[in-house]
Amino acid sequence: MPGSRRPGTNRGPHRPAVHALRHAAPALAAFLAVRLAGLLFLALWAHHQDHGVWPILARQWDSKWYLGIADHGYAREVGPKGNNLAFFPLYPVLVKAVAAVTPGTRATTGLCLAVAASFLAAWGVFAVGDRLYGRRVGVLLTTLWAAFPVGLVQWMGYTESLFTALAAWSLYALLARRWLMAAALAVLAGLTRPTGIALAAAVTVTALLSLRRGFSVPALTAAVLAPLGWCGFIAWVGLRVGRWDGYFAEQRVWSNEMDGGRRTLREIRHLLVRDASPHLFLVMVTLVLVAAVALFALSARDRQPLPLLVFTGVTLLIVLTSGGVYFPRARYLLPAFPLLLSLALRLSAAARRHRVVVLTAAVAGSMYWGAHMALVWPGAP
Repeated sequence: MPGSRRPGTNRGPHRPAVHALRHAAPALAAFLAVRLAGLLFLALWAHHQDHGVWPILARQWDSKWYLGIADHGYAREVGPKGNNLAFFPLYPVLVKAVAAVTPGTRATTGLCLAVAASFLAAWGVFAVGDRLYGRRVGVLLTTLWAAFPVGLVQWMGYTESLFTALAAWSLYALLARRWLMAAALAVLAGLTRPTGIALAAAVTVTALLSLRRGFSVPALTAAVLAPLGWCGFIAWVGLRVGRWDGYFAEQRVWSNEMDGGRRTLREIRHLLVRDASPHLFLVMVTLVLVAAVALFALSARDRQPLPLLVFTGVTLLIVLTSGGVYFPRARYLLPAFPLLLSLALRLSAAARRHRVVVLTAAVAGSMYWGAHMALVWPGAP
C-alpha cells in the first residue's frame, strides 16, 4: 500500500560497495538501455538532417555558458544578457579541474562528467525507491526517471545529472538519518543549481523536526549547514558586483523573477485554449507541469516521507511561480524524481502486461521528445 514500507529493505551505505552496486545493477542496466535507445534515435534523426550529435550534446545552449565560465571565470558586474553570474559554479569548476588532468577538450570533459553523474544519479534514485518500497519499485522508479520526456538532458553538458545525483543521495542519507552526509551533499547541490535551496529546505526542515524526539548535535549541525552552499554563492555574487542583490539583479537581466505563477498560468491558458497551432514542444512542457502538480498531490496522499515532499514541493513551487522563460520548465523538474515514486509503486502492483505498455510508451515518448527538443525545437531545452 502507498506509504507502507517493506521489511528488510534497508539497503544502507554500510553494505560493501560491490554488493550495493550488484543490487542496483538491474536499475542501472535499465537506465543505460533507455538512454542508449534515446541516443540512437537522436543519432538516426540527426544523420537524416545532416547534423552531428556531439555538438548537440556537448556545446549548445547552457553548455556554452558553463564552458565559458570554466575557460574565463565569472563577470565582475551585472550587465546585459552576456553576463554569466546566473549560472552556479560547481559544474564548471569540476570541468576545469578534471580537464586540467585529462586529455581532450573541456567540452568533452563536461559531457563525460554529466554522463558519469547520470549513473550516480540513477543509482541514487534506485536507492531511495529500494529503501522505501523494495528493489522492484527502485528499478521502476529509475526507469521512469530515465524515460522522462526531456531525459536526453541527462547526457548533455548540463547540470541536471550532477544535481540529481547530489539530491538523490542527500535524500537517501536523510531517510537513513545520516545528517552530516545529507547536509554536505545539500551544500554541494546548493552550488550546482538555483533549486539547490529546495534540497537545503528538505534537510533543514527534516533535521529540525527530528529534534522533537531528542536533541541531536549532528541533526542541528545539518540544519545549519545545508543552506550554506546556495547562500554562499548568492553572497559571493553580491560581493563580486558590489551590491547585496547582485544575483537577483542578474536574474532580472535574464527576465527571471518570481511572479507568483502569473506567467505560468498565462502560458498554460494560451497554449491549451487560445493558440490554434501551439508548438508541440511547448505543449509537452505544459503537460509535464500539469502532470507534476497531479503527481505531487498523489505523493502527499500517499504520505511520502517528509524529506521527499519538501524537496519536490519547493522545487515545484519555484518552477511554477517563476516569471522567467517558459520552455525549460520540464527540464527544471528533471531532478524532482520523487514525483514519479507513486507511479512506480502502482506499476509494481500492476499486471506485467500493463507495466510493459506503460514503460514502452514512456521510453518511446522520451526517445521522440529528446530528438524533437534537440533537432526541431529552435530554443534551449
